[in-house]
Amino acid sequence: MVITAQMVKELRERTGAGMLDCKKALEKNDGDIEKAIDFLREKGMAQAAKKAGRIAAEGLCSIEVNGNEAVIFELNSETDFVAKNKQFLDLLDKVGNTILNSNATNTEEALKVEANGVTVEQMLIDATATIGEKISLRRVSRVVKEDAQAFGAYKHMGGRIAVLAVLAKQDDEVAKDIAMHIAAQNPKYLNRNEVDQETLEHEKHVLTQQALQEGKPANIVEKMVVGRLNKFLQDICLVDQPFVKDTDQKVSQYLKSNQNEVLSFIRLEVGEGIEKKEEDFAAEVAAQVRK
Repeated sequence: MVITAQMVKELRERTGAGMLDCKKALEKNDGDIEKAIDFLREKGMAQAAKKAGRIAAEGLCSIEVNGNEAVIFELNSETDFVAKNKQFLDLLDKVGNTILNSNATNTEEALKVEANGVTVEQMLIDATATIGEKISLRRVSRVVKEDAQAFGAYKHMGGRIAVLAVLAKQDDEVAKDIAMHIAAQNPKYLNRNEVDQETLEHEKHVLTQQALQEGKPANIVEKMVVGRLNKFLQDICLVDQPFVKDTDQKVSQYLKSNQNEVLSFIRLEVGEGIEKKEEDFAAEVAAQVRK
């Protein structure tokens, strides 16, 4: 049977699935639109496509570790309620283990990874159809350490925040303490050497303008800016921060007393960088009616 553009258009309008998926569904079902709809629903394409434009800014972050390799990632849902759902939690574990047991190093690669013939991307499509909310994967990182080094892995509030740090020496207590500190204090950089010049110049400019607005003379402004810039760096650099379990010492001092060093860290917090869409409920209902 010839599949016409009008047939594809009608199926797309009724399911929200992609044009190519609609054409394939019609071809596999001899042009029968009702059977094609069932086909798309069974594949999880219809409902998933309808939800593709939604904002998924809730969810959980997680970490999976196996020997000297670990992955840290964020799995998003539309609501906090769904993130507590057993189906979502099972998916979180499955996705994490699937990625860990692959060579994927980022989100794009992770989506293509297969487990039992099913890609992670298809797992998310199926979950979106089953759970009823858009489920998406973002911010996947693989971290590899040496035998003598240690992972500091910590999840706060069940995974609202996740931290994966690499320390120079094996020490479970220090590794956990550092990961917990990073979760609580949210440093942006490991040390001052990592802070880029653009960030420094921008902050220096802002601090200078603030001091000038206070009516201070130029020679005093310069000293004020140096002091305030130092405080800014102390706030954003891990080793310069007051240690959360003992604020009388800096993180660098705590590490030195334990003869250890932080080599790197990754901190994820659910929804960071996602612009949540605020919608008028009445307008949303009206928009749905018009479709």
